[in-house]
Amino acid sequence: MIYAKNKKARFDYEILETLEAGLMLTGSEVKSIRTGNIKLTGGFITIHNNEAYLTNAHISKYKYSSIKNYDPERSLKLLLSTKEINYLRGKSQEKGLTIVPLSVYNKDRHIKVEIGIARGKKKYDKRRVIKEREEEREVRRKMKETF
Repeated sequence: MIYAKNKKARFDYEILETLEAGLMLTGSEVKSIRTGNIKLTGGFITIHNNEAYLTNAHISKYKYSSIKNYDPERSLKLLLSTKEINYLRGKSQEKGLTIVPLSVYNKDRHIKVEIGIARGKKKYDKRRVIKEREEEREVRRKMKETF
């Protein structure tokens, strides 16, 4: 089940590769995510001291929790192997590349985040995508009217 998608990332960036990572969470955060209270818009991945973190993601506080002391904006540690972290560090230092979260979902009983290595789109690329989407919508509307 997918709990959150970062549609803005797919619009603003051209996704070159994707990876799957686990998230280190507290119990209240897990329950909040399972109710769908997570926003990835504006989030990005940073690497400090050989550890990867999901930064600028917002997990709303779980309203039934007795412990309401966690910070909804805190950086979440990603569970990746050293080899994957070194690979991501190399990619993030390349000119024009960034690492963004694409979606949060569960796999068995674990909550995972799909991260993408991305290159920023230019303004004209975004306009072309919007134009294609509108043309496709118009074709579907015409097909629906004829039947």
